Formats: sequence, structure tokens, C-alpha cells
Amino acid sequence: MLPNSKSRTGYTQIDHIVISPYCLFVIETKNYNGEIKGGRTDQQWSVSNRYKMYNPLKQNYGHIKAIESLLKSVAAVKFISMVSFTMRCRFSIDPELRKIHSDELVVYDVELSEFISRKLVSLKTGTPEPSISAAQAQTIYDHLVQANITDAEIRKLHVQRIKGNNTKHQ
Repeated sequence: MLPNSKSRTGYTQIDHIVISPYCLFVIETKNYNGEIKGGRTDQQWSVSNRYKMYNPLKQNYGHIKAIESLLKSVAAVKFISMVSFTMRCRFSIDPELRKIHSDELVVYDVELSEFISRKLVSLKTGTPEPSISAAQAQTIYDHLVQANITDAEIRKLHVQRIKGNNTKHQ
């Protein structure tokens, strides 16, 4: 969980970050059952036409902006946004979000590591030299660990604020 002045709660809760030599993968995980419908620019996505969720790509964009803000003094890095759903759902989404050339990917959890590997091969082909050195990766990691909010009360408050207005959450 990182501070995020742009978020309604003042924080952003990030599920996973993978630091690679070519980019940072920011991963939002979802556990829904049913048909997932939505497009890149839609404000809301639907689950089996029964209920709505805030577009997870927009949610993850907020996460990326918070990380970018935190790391601006460290390095300019490329971000890949990934949303991972469990196999309990099926996708009716923009097919472009499933193609490796996209920097916003929607995948099943069982495909996650395969998509990361494929994306890294694709990035390496375009730019053979890594853009993030081992020292920069360590600095990025150190900054993220240092900024991570572990205080249980603040985390609890964040969750309460999200539940208070479930139409949009970071």
C-alpha cells in the first residue's frame, strides 16, 4: 500500500509488482465468477451482467501513477499493466487486451508467468539492452519497500473508505 494523493482514500493498494530489466509489471488480481465484459476505456466492467466493477485497467493506471510518482527521482521506467483473473470467469473483453503487443494486458492467473515471459521477449527484441540496471532495480525495490504502508490501522481505514463508496476504488 502506497500513499496516493490522487486517490479518494489517500492510498493505493497494489497487489503485485514485478521488477524486470526492461519494465515494471504492475499486477491487479481479481477473483470473480462469471462472464467479464468491458473495454479499455469503459468506466465500469460487468460481471455476468449482474454487477459492476470499476474498470480494473483504470484502477491499475492509478496504481502505476502512484508508483511513477514515488520513483520519479530514481529512474524513468516503462510500466506494463496486467490484470489477472481466476479461471472461474470467462472474458468478453476487447481482444486487443489479450495481445502481447499491448502494454495493458488482461490474463487468466494460470497464464500470468507465461504472459510476463512473452512480454519480456517482445521488449528485449525491440530494445536488446536492458533499460533497468541491477543497481536501479535494487533502488526501485528499496524505494517501494520504504514507502509501503504496513500500519494495520491505516490499512483498515483504507479498506473501510473503499467499502464506504464501492463505485470507485484504487
